Amino acid sequence: MSAIVVRPATAEHLDAWASLRHQLWPELSVADHQAEILDALSQPDRLAAFLGIDPAGRVVGLAEASVRTDYVNGCETSPVAFLEGIIVDPPVRRQGIAARLVAAVSDWARRQGLSELASDAELHNTVSHAMHAALGFEETERVVYFRRSL
Repeated sequence: MSAIVVRPATAEHLDAWASLRHQLWPELSVADHQAEILDALSQPDRLAAFLGIDPAGRVVGLAEASVRTDYVNGCETSPVAFLEGIIVDPPVRRQGIAARLVAAVSDWARRQGLSELASDAELHNTVSHAMHAALGFEETERVVYFRRSL
């Protein structure tokens, strides 16, 4: 088992946290991610994040979750916990870090009184699909979104 420690994210790791978020969602600047992180830290009952930290103190993994009160595809309850994003640095993947991050999110969700954890992944992201399946998620449906300018 990996020597990675998983713990709740705090402002102490703001830069590393924002950097991992930027890898997940590159359409935002690192500064925008930092602003969203500071906002998230002010809402601990609705938003949570967990970091994987290696023995040298480097942040090598991130999982963020929220409580969603809108309808979440495939879920039977509301509200539900939603895994908004998860990332593990490539050199340390396949060591159980994602599983430990999801376990931390699951524990947080249970403490919120929730009974379901949902997530999503883009259709082309088969690596994420495999990770979700390996962590016990079941696929509920596939959707293609459309838009038209008016």
